[in-house]
Amino acid sequence: MAKQPEPESFMDMFSKLGRDLKMPQVDVDAILSHHRKNLEALEKSARATATGASSIMTRQREVLQESLREITEFGQNYRAPGNPQELIAKQADFARKSFEAAVKNAGEVAEIVKKSGTESVDILRARIKDAMDEIRQSYEKK
Repeated sequence: MAKQPEPESFMDMFSKLGRDLKMPQVDVDAILSHHRKNLEALEKSARATATGASSIMTRQREVLQESLREITEFGQNYRAPGNPQELIAKQADFARKSFEAAVKNAGEVAEIVKKSGTESVDILRARIKDAMDEIRQSYEKK
């Protein structure tokens, strides 16, 4: 009995069709490399954002500790003077110092947020630029 030829697999038939139609070859390694670089950029961006959030929390904890220390110090040094004008002057001085510290600390936190956001966006922007260059180069090769 004569041996029957093996039927072609679907993938073989599809590959033959692609060759017959002269379709371009797909470079799977290049596609995977491209997406791996995208994921690495997203990971770096997320890490930069997390580092910024951690810095903000650390700074806010320091601010809270500093404020509590100042309030405690004010309370310990507070002695009700007989003169109401002295009492008002001490309270006004404490309020002024508290306000100045709050403004200064808010500025520091805003700077941390800005730096963290900028770093995160710069990472993604650089990856987008590289991806566009990769795409442009792949078309230039053809």
